Amino acid sequence: MFIFFNFADMIINNHRQEKARTLYVSDMDGTLLGEDSRLSPATVTKLNRIIGELEGLFTVATARTPATVVPLMQDVHARLPFIVIGGSAMWNPVTGSFEHTRGIDNPTIEAVADVFDHHGAYPFIYRRHGQDMLYTHHYGPLSPQEERFVAERQHLPLKRFFLNDPNYRHSDDEALLIFSMNKFAVLDAIASDLRHRVPSCSVMVYHDIFDPNEGYLEIFTAGTSKAAAIRQLASELGVTRVVVFGDNRNDMAMMQAADYSVAVENAFPEVKAIASEVIGPNTADSVPHWIEQDLLVCP
Repeated sequence: MFIFFNFADMIINNHRQEKARTLYVSDMDGTLLGEDSRLSPATVTKLNRIIGELEGLFTVATARTPATVVPLMQDVHARLPFIVIGGSAMWNPVTGSFEHTRGIDNPTIEAVADVFDHHGAYPFIYRRHGQDMLYTHHYGPLSPQEERFVAERQHLPLKRFFLNDPNYRHSDDEALLIFSMNKFAVLDAIASDLRHRVPSCSVMVYHDIFDPNEGYLEIFTAGTSKAAAIRQLASELGVTRVVVFGDNRNDMAMMQAADYSVAVENAFPEVKAIASEVIGPNTADSVPHWIEQDLLVCP
């Protein structure tokens, strides 16, 4: 009996087995999402092929909360946890609940709030309530930008706002994030003070992708980052290779920690400078196209 061995098929199968041990992680805004801040139909189709037919390991890592990530990803047949809230939590899309949360302790909350008071600013404090809800507390006036932010999220099923709350610093619920939006220069000054005065927190300040004069400030418990969460997920999955995709300065740490990093064409110059590769823009379904080719094409 003769057995005909197809050497080309063996190479392809070995390649696919190796790629099956790769974890692909993408930022959302400015990277996976299009100019309308949504997934295009083509991206959804490609991602579902990647996850289903090609058996790729794909997830997202984002500063967003499940309140907006879940509806954005609702047509994707996701199997892996989403890394959300800048790495302070994961969200299981199968069970619809939080996992691996990293809370900010009360003394740190008090110290951070004091710094904001000194600068005449008013942050949002995000707290996990139960297994699937976020309670967002705020005290003080809202800027026009913050008013729009709240209005767009006020009726989302996984988030509830508590505004003008004089006890916003105190709650029995676990705080996952202290967040502020303002002029970048204002937030940069607050971030500098926080790094000097509150070593128990991790601080991330970055520009808005549409208006570089505006910015965002995220404060977590020390050691929290998208990079740390990716490392944890990669370890749990037993993967041998991690590929990440990003566009903004808050993606740089996870890109530097990955085995291979990919920046979209619209990324900030310093992000493209550290990337292993630069691909097309977020408006051209570039991320899922790259993953699809990576899974299909032999080295």
